[in-house]
Amino acid sequence: MSSKRHGAILKLLEGRGSLSVTALSQELGVSTETVRRDIRALVDTGAAVRVHGAVGLAGQMGEAPFDRRMRENAEAKRRIARAMAQRIADGASLMLDTGTTTSFLARELLGHRRLTVVTNSSDVARTLATVNGNRVFMAGGELRGDSGAALGASALAFIRDFTVEHSIISAGAVDAGGVMDFDLHEAEFARVALGCGARRAVLTDASKFGRRGFIRVGGFDLLDEVVTDRPPPTDVAQAMASGGAALVLAEAAEPQVAALG
Repeated sequence: MSSKRHGAILKLLEGRGSLSVTALSQELGVSTETVRRDIRALVDTGAAVRVHGAVGLAGQMGEAPFDRRMRENAEAKRRIARAMAQRIADGASLMLDTGTTTSFLARELLGHRRLTVVTNSSDVARTLATVNGNRVFMAGGELRGDSGAALGASALAFIRDFTVEHSIISAGAVDAGGVMDFDLHEAEFARVALGCGARRAVLTDASKFGRRGFIRVGGFDLLDEVVTDRPPPTDVAQAMASGGAALVLAEAAEPQVAALG
């Protein structure tokens, strides 16, 4: 049983990044003392490391923060990105903000042709530039070391000159009040980006539902679609319906548009 738990812990850490003892205890259904013993064993073998009151995989803890976030809920983000990519035609114009789920979307769009992409994400720009006849416009501004995103007044001024078919943002948190973030400049960029698109979508995995962010991006009335991997809580679903945002579920092989209300 001990070795099975060790394997389960390593799998959780691989998919979700560092986790606290309490979180691991809840996930595994065992006591915190049992988890602490398992962690000590994994640390002793070099498979895991302790960091800031949590534990993570030894091979991942040296990664940049953005790379680490790309591993968290990666399969859900990949399904969400695939569902969104299926809604974008060759030759379309789109605006993408910085975020791990929009970076997954960029990878899902590698099979598309002749896209016009406006972004503040250096990762998105690198992924899609010079591929299949795409045109990529990269916003200028201060480049963040943790995310590779260009932010600030010059980035906002740059994107305001564009009108695109799809404005697609990521989310730090989503509750019945709408979409939120934890960074003022990223929230400002997302808000302005939504105003540039004929179709406006937010990509968010279900772990973001019920979270409270520090900065409000906007209510569901600013969105046409919320693309996610699992149905949101009832209060959030009702708020989406009231705001006129369609819920797109990426649970199956083909994305499902859920009826709300």
